[in-house]
Amino acid sequence: MNLICFIEYNIDPFQLDAFRTYAQNWGRIIPECGGELIGYFLPHEGTNYVAYGLIGFESLAAYEAYRSRLKSDPAGRENFQFAQAHKFILQERRTFLTAAPDTLLKLSTQALGKVS
Repeated sequence: MNLICFIEYNIDPFQLDAFRTYAQNWGRIIPECGGELIGYFLPHEGTNYVAYGLIGFESLAAYEAYRSRLKSDPAGRENFQFAQAHKFILQERRTFLTAAPDTLLKLSTQALGKVS
């Protein structure tokens, strides 16, 4: 995974459950269409209208192929329509990032002890 698509959403805080359903649907759809889903992150404390989605790709070309598959995927189209019908996404921004070498998914030794 060389490229991360970082999606920042401004959402309607009164429709958090609808956004959660939308995010959970992507949990199945994104991998089927070729993306490496890192995760969706919903507001918990503090700002209640910002959520994030992170998806990994090998290259920008892989991202473009994924977008093409996503647009023709029936479940993907249905999830986009769900968001449009319920209007819980107020704004969406995409940024493409690369991870600094040797920093991605580094767990502390304390966290590693808890995983065992």
